[in-house]
Amino acid sequence: MYLYDLPTTGSVSFVDLCIDRSLDKAYTRHISEATQARANLRGVLKDSKRTDHGEKDFLSLVKLIEEYLPYIQSIINCFAHDEIGITGEPTFSWRSTLSANIFNNSPRMDVPGLYADYAFSLLTYGFALCNLAHITVNSVGGYEQNRAITDVERRAKEEKLNVALQFLCRASGVFTYLSETVLPEWETNRGTTPNFQKPPDLSREVSNALAKMSLADAQTIAIRRLLSKSAYDSNVSPGPPLPPSHRPPPLLAKLHLECANYYSSARTLAMSLGSKEVSGNLRKYLSNQATMHSALSHKWLGVDAGEKGGSDKAGDAIAFMQCAKKELEELKDGGKLVSIGSAEKEKEEKWKDRINTELASVSSFLKYYKKMNDTVHFQPVPSQQDVQAKIPNGILAIAAKPYVPPSPAFGPGSIEYTRRKTEQLEIAARSSSDVSDNHGIAPGTMPTSPTASYAGAGAYF
Repeated sequence: MYLYDLPTTGSVSFVDLCIDRSLDKAYTRHISEATQARANLRGVLKDSKRTDHGEKDFLSLVKLIEEYLPYIQSIINCFAHDEIGITGEPTFSWRSTLSANIFNNSPRMDVPGLYADYAFSLLTYGFALCNLAHITVNSVGGYEQNRAITDVERRAKEEKLNVALQFLCRASGVFTYLSETVLPEWETNRGTTPNFQKPPDLSREVSNALAKMSLADAQTIAIRRLLSKSAYDSNVSPGPPLPPSHRPPPLLAKLHLECANYYSSARTLAMSLGSKEVSGNLRKYLSNQATMHSALSHKWLGVDAGEKGGSDKAGDAIAFMQCAKKELEELKDGGKLVSIGSAEKEKEEKWKDRINTELASVSSFLKYYKKMNDTVHFQPVPSQQDVQAKIPNGILAIAAKPYVPPSPAFGPGSIEYTRRKTEQLEIAARSSSDVSDNHGIAPGTMPTSPTASYAGAGAYF
């Protein structure tokens, strides 16, 4: 799973930027609260920059972003309805973390407009959810390798994986909302800042790529959960044949195929801005994961042919395994991560261990199927081109959770705004009634002529 570097941001005072134009100055207090909410977010991002990843409190960050988002939405809405004025076009300072830079130094840039801050806040929200999923998965450890684990303990670990999966599905929804709603609205409502170019972080292509990557990461966890019990059984009795608890190999192959498709599609989107625009670490991660899942899909197609295909599929089993082995060996030789610092080196070591583990598994199956074919089946091994024609379509087992923006903290669309407007209408109605009473006219009646009381009244001459 990918671990994002979090951006940092400069300080902003909405009290200085915003002018309350509401009739009763109802937003002054809320504008001050918005400044405080953003200051809280800025503070935790600043502290996070100085803290090792393993010690960062991503859950607190998620909550602080969730507290701030309704305020920036409210200010945007109030400005659109002319209930809040802005003293010139506001500028927000954010540090870009997905840009390709020498020595991985994240550049700080000034981004103009309220939508810029809204977009960066949502982007950071997605990052935080993904990182929260990352540390949740890390906390589980390699429990599948523990031969002494009980069923209760294993189910508890699986539940944690499910929590991480949900974080990633939420992140995918956030990135999609950013790409399909917020960034287009920003384009529509952009100010007049000349020569401003959005960083890659806030391009629709990269946001879409992040949405796909988060979903692929989530499916990777789903596959791990599916294999949890059988992985334990395989530890007790390693190698072919598969244990009875094992999930159907064709299903696993299709799940891995879709992961490979999503990672590959995400990489294509990220590369569409130019090979030097987006972080090399991100591009390498997407490339590595696409190759890994492609290899694993070939592995399980080979296992299906070898275990269930009978004599006729013996050659296919070998061909698929050879394809998987070739891809894993290419990863081992050229799939290195960009390593700077101890944390990155540790990630690279884990990545190497995973490649070696999968390579050992594929080699074991390949050796077994070759032996069976050489002594029992005697089937020809098809070419790689013929094998590619037999690959099925992938399937997606999980879905992104659509992001639903929270209700604004104040202003149009908020509960308080609706209540205040209702009260104003009621007051106006009562005032109208009082005016009618002061003129001696009962509501719903028409005035009548006064009764005549003088001499000769009513007599006509």
